[in-house]
Parts: sequence; structure tokens; C-alpha cells
Amino acid sequence: MKWEAARHQYTQYLTLERSLADNSVQAYLHDIRLLEQFCEKRREAPDTVTYPLLQEFIEQLNDMGMSPHSQARILSGIKSFYQFLLFDQVIEQDPTTLLEGPKLGRKLPDTLSYHEIVTLLEAIDHSTPEGQRNRAILEVLYSSGLRVSELINLRMTNVYDDIGFLRVTGKGDKERLVPVGKDALKYLRIYREDVRRHLKVVPGHENFVFLNRRGKQLTRVMIFTIIKDLAKKAGIKKKISPHTFRHSFATHLLEGGADLRVVQELLGHESITTTEIYTHLDRDYLHQVIQEFHPRS
Repeated sequence: MKWEAARHQYTQYLTLERSLADNSVQAYLHDIRLLEQFCEKRREAPDTVTYPLLQEFIEQLNDMGMSPHSQARILSGIKSFYQFLLFDQVIEQDPTTLLEGPKLGRKLPDTLSYHEIVTLLEAIDHSTPEGQRNRAILEVLYSSGLRVSELINLRMTNVYDDIGFLRVTGKGDKERLVPVGKDALKYLRIYREDVRRHLKVVPGHENFVFLNRRGKQLTRVMIFTIIKDLAKKAGIKKKISPHTFRHSFATHLLEGGADLRVVQELLGHESITTTEIYTHLDRDYLHQVIQEFHPRS
């Protein structure tokens, strides 16, 4: 794959799926162009870049006198780029996996409150087939904490209504069983029986749960668009995405007293340190804990 084509696809991803402002998109592209210039001197394409080559690139940034913060930002942009290429199956292995940069702390993910979740659900027009489908999508996202890729690839044969579980395929093609709530199962059943069974399904898409009106598997971009439009309709100003439901799922479980190891299993995280980012609690909750349990409060 040529650098120009890779940058074009990545730009669309940043603009459409992540809904980044133009300045942010240009900042990401600036990082990629730095790597591109470095690689073109060595006649390396985006899909032939290796971990040792990236190490050389990071060493060059350090030799140029770049601050640790700038190095970390560039490294973050390059990791995002290669995660995108991996997700789009341009590459089979992410060469940035083992790359380490300066430790500058972790940004806490945005979450929705339970009230905001309900507000979004109530903004759905249930009188349309798409509305019934979208209700099932949001219920499943919030009930099970699925990644958007796991949602769009969910198979009919992997929905176990009788025991209340979904079998999903996560990162690295690893399968896991995830419990799904009664409300999510209810709306999933309504969608399957009242909407999906009446669609003319395109050959090859018969086993996907969520389909568009033309009978084809939904795309990640479509899920982003559905949620973005609903947030606007519901008057929610936060910048949200399908992953926001995953963040909210994990945060609300932990705030309710769930064990961190259980949440790790539900999310399909290999490392407990990845799950620990969800242990942040809102200030009102922290204040409530102090008031209830501290002897001097």
C-alpha cells in the first residue's frame, strides 16, 4: 500500500468515525508525514514498516531534541494509524504494539450518566424499523460493553437467548461469552422478529444480527452516525461514540461495586492495567462516599 492511499483512508476514519476537528486531523496527519518521510528514505511502505524501524524513528526524534511530550504525542498518532490499518486488515500485525514512550499519565475516558443513557434511548423513534433496530443496538452496547467491531460482527447463531449470553469475537480473534441484560434481550428479540425477519438479506450476510435496510451488515461508520444523530436529537453536548457506551458500561459497574477482575473479563482485556482506567468515579460519588463513611464527616 502506498503512503498517499493510507493517509487518505486514515483521514476519512479520523473525520467520519472519530469526528475530529480539522485541526486535530491535521495534527495526526503531521505525525504520519514525519514517519512517511523517514520511511521513504528507506523505501518502506506503510504495510512493510517493522518494530525495529519504528525504534530507529523514535531515536531520531529524540536526537532532534524533541521534548518527551512531543515524542509521546507523535507516538500516539502513529499507534492510532497502525491500529487503524490493523482494523482495516491492511496489515496482519501491529508493529507499534511494543513501542514505549514517555509516561505522561492517562486520559480518563468520557462517560454518560445513567440519566443520559435513558435520554438517548428515549430519543429513538420506535415507529420505524430503523428505530427498533437502533434501540436494540444501543441496549446491547450498554448492557454488554461490546466494542463496535464486536457489535457489527455479532452472529445470529451466537445469541443465546435461553441463558442470556452473547458469544463475541474480540481483538486477536479471541472469543468470549458476555452476559446480556433482560432489556437488551427484549429489544433484540423485537428487532429480530418484527424487523429483521422481513428484510431481504443479501447472500453472505444471513448470519449477521444487525443489518441495514438493504439487508447488508452494518458498518462501523453507520453505528457512529446513528449515535451521533441521536445525541444531537437528545440534546447531549458531549462528543460520544460507540466506545462511550463501553466506557459507561464499565464505569457504572465499578461504581455499583463490581469487582475489577470481573469487569476485565467482561471487557475482554488481556491486562488488568487496561481495565484500571475505568476505576475513576465522578466527584458527586466520591463526595457521597466521604460523607457516608469518613468518621469526621
